[in-house]
Amino acid sequence: MGGAAAEETSVFGLAPVTPDRTIAYGEHPDQVVDFYFPPWGMPGDPPGARWAPRPAPLVLLFHGGAWRAPYDRRHVSPFAAFLAGRGLVVASVEYRRGAVGADGEGSLEPSRPARAGRWPETLDDIAAAVDTVPGLARELGLPGGPGGPGAVDPDRVVLTGHSAGGHAALWAAARHRLPSGTPWHLPSPSPLRGVVALAPIADFATARALDVCSGAVGELLGDGAELTARLALADPAALLPTAIPTTIVQGGTDIDVPPAVADAFAAAAAQAGQDVRLVRTEGGHFPPIDPTTPVAHTVADEIARLAGAPRLRSTGRPRPRSIDPYSHPHTLGPLPPT
Repeated sequence: MGGAAAEETSVFGLAPVTPDRTIAYGEHPDQVVDFYFPPWGMPGDPPGARWAPRPAPLVLLFHGGAWRAPYDRRHVSPFAAFLAGRGLVVASVEYRRGAVGADGEGSLEPSRPARAGRWPETLDDIAAAVDTVPGLARELGLPGGPGGPGAVDPDRVVLTGHSAGGHAALWAAARHRLPSGTPWHLPSPSPLRGVVALAPIADFATARALDVCSGAVGELLGDGAELTARLALADPAALLPTAIPTTIVQGGTDIDVPPAVADAFAAAAAQAGQDVRLVRTEGGHFPPIDPTTPVAHTVADEIARLAGAPRLRSTGRPRPRSIDPYSHPHTLGPLPPT
């Protein structure tokens, strides 16, 4: 098995990890977020269980999958649990992706691949999650109470995401750069500590030229005049500078989202006067979200650096298994073979 295929098999072969809590951030079935907590000492833990020494940073994690419905948050659940083991509160966000069917909600037909994204719903959900989830995290009643050990620190929020989720993180950090008449516009930058984008679809012009993810960008944006208008609103490279610390982690042998896409975004940032930290790693598209790889540790360290959190080793604490959110109608069934 080749390198890229082996990397993909490693990620999708990991057993999904049940979150500590799943909460809705909107009314649509896909508007949900899974919370993974650090090893604080949850109810029912034995005496002497470890507690976080101070309020923990919050990481909003957006999964990839080319904005296509068969790929949901399940495949990043081991990575989310890994980050939580490093002392972070992780919120793994689900959002609306493309589907087939007359109503856009229908079950998938094997002979017809799911369309990439839903306009404007996909961006609606990304914006709503960033605006809503930090407040939800503060209201969870976490161990230690507000401001105590185990609480979420609302002043240390970092966005991260992989592939199409990397686009989500970069775009969400740039909403203050959107025209004031757009529904996602913010009058000032979000109060974020930073963005760590993993193999992101960061520059739409380059991604389209390279036919990244089988034309996913074109499917998300549409055709003709529609594409031109939407491109200016959805392309992170067109919304620079953001004034928010940004890191891109990019595998040197990535064939799904080639390094040229990250390079184009970094060049656009430099031209706009924004420093972007570009971390080049060994391997391809999936090691950044594979907790069995050294690259995942690099990602966790970078998130901790931006969040101002201590770098902690993973504790390996077993995750709660009391519920199975992936049998819930908020997801669209098992991932297809890849």
